[in-house]
Amino acid sequence: MLVKSLKDTGAAQSEFRIPRLPNTRREAEAILALTSADARRTDFDFSASRAAAMSDELGRYRIIHIASHGFLNSINPELSGLVLSMVDEKGAPQNGFLLASEIYNLKLPATDLVVLSACQTGLGKEVRGEGLIGLTRGFMYAGSPREVVSMWNVSDRATADLMGVFYHRMLKEGLSPAAALRAAQIELIQMKQWKAPYYWAAFTLQGEWK
Repeated sequence: MLVKSLKDTGAAQSEFRIPRLPNTRREAEAILALTSADARRTDFDFSASRAAAMSDELGRYRIIHIASHGFLNSINPELSGLVLSMVDEKGAPQNGFLLASEIYNLKLPATDLVVLSACQTGLGKEVRGEGLIGLTRGFMYAGSPREVVSMWNVSDRATADLMGVFYHRMLKEGLSPAAALRAAQIELIQMKQWKAPYYWAAFTLQGEWK
């Protein structure tokens, strides 16, 4: 699990400001409460780095959850990616961009599910003869048979609530990822503040649905 919630100050890495995601930690802690300490790896804030995401150890885990910012390059989809920690624990700038082109080279032999809790992670570019090129395709190529991804910019707070329900239904009630996501979306519809489709309908399961 890689979780980035702090605003980075590595201006040398980027021309744009990266807003803070205060609810990603709440999201992660709700998920961690459903798992045993000896069966997980957690990288928060500074440790949620590009190096951590590209380590061979990541491929040992059945579920990979990344909560951060996503960005889409519709012209060059291989330059789409995820924003991880752009400064190290000493405050020194570091490359925090995990690009789609790099995701293709990951090795995830034991992974059953990748959850990208970020904006627009399910989008890409349609390439003739190749299909949709983007983050989803990259993780599938790396070995994951299914991904939960978003189709538009998502609410930080609503996503934290959705993911909490999704993982509870999947890990504690034994539902399949597809059934757990549907159950979580139905539960959010019943919450007054999240009943609009914008809040619950962005996430979809791609790949093998069983």
